[in-house]
Amino acid sequence: MNIRITANQGFYLLGLTYASPTFASAMQNSVPAITFIMACTLRIEHINLVRRHGVAKVLGTIVSIGGATTITLYRGFPLLQRSLTTQETHHTHDEIDSINKSQNWTLGCLYLMGHCLSWAAWMVLQAPVLKKYPAKLTLTSFTCFFGLIQFLVIALFVETDPNNWIIGSWEELFTILYAGIVASGLVVYLQTWCIYQGGPVFVAVFQPLQTLLVAAMAFVVLGDKLYSGSIVGSVIIMLGLYLVLWGKTEEKRQVNEASSQEEDHESLTKNLLGDESKEAQDSESPV
Repeated sequence: MNIRITANQGFYLLGLTYASPTFASAMQNSVPAITFIMACTLRIEHINLVRRHGVAKVLGTIVSIGGATTITLYRGFPLLQRSLTTQETHHTHDEIDSINKSQNWTLGCLYLMGHCLSWAAWMVLQAPVLKKYPAKLTLTSFTCFFGLIQFLVIALFVETDPNNWIIGSWEELFTILYAGIVASGLVVYLQTWCIYQGGPVFVAVFQPLQTLLVAAMAFVVLGDKLYSGSIVGSVIIMLGLYLVLWGKTEEKRQVNEASSQEEDHESLTKNLLGDESKEAQDSESPV
């Protein structure tokens, strides 16, 4: 379990090195499907296609992935575009040129696929761990601590240039702190808590929202155009999430009703057997 951060974030950073952020976001849309298959295979998630809630969960997962794929592949016509200043435009073009020079789509795809598999496996395996060890904050602390140790060991062999260990600007320091505190610590804890409450598929199905947020932030920060495909994909994603959430709620309600009826039946049976036993004792007692 403690190799989650090492494998997940390590593969993701390598994937970003050889591919683009948009491509990485698109690849991550496979996480709900992979998680769904793993959870069903290990019988952590139960799917009953005869019931409406089972169909809703399957259909919602497919629809969410379809919405994220729509944002990635279908642009449509442009709706809005934020105008950039000359300095922002210059920095944006320099960043794009630097990314294009370092891209290797084959390696990027392999690394990102490893990232998706490790992420899905962590979410699935986290569910049985939380049943035996429900201390979510402590579990997050152990995960981040051992992830740090593993990354330090890897970095000692990979980053042999001492200059690469020097923080050269406030932007680099902010990126490091944000990645450690928010992207690792806070995100791992929130995901662990959500897995404890709703299961791995419930958490994974929210992954397509990342594609929506990437498109929105690219419009606000980088000045990218906002296309109609993003709006259509966003609506589809929301519909898929609603179906999954409804299916999980309906499933939980039916389980609670069945459990309540079973308890009532056991209580009634116990009372009846108790009354019969009492009558038998009264009939056997001497007058």
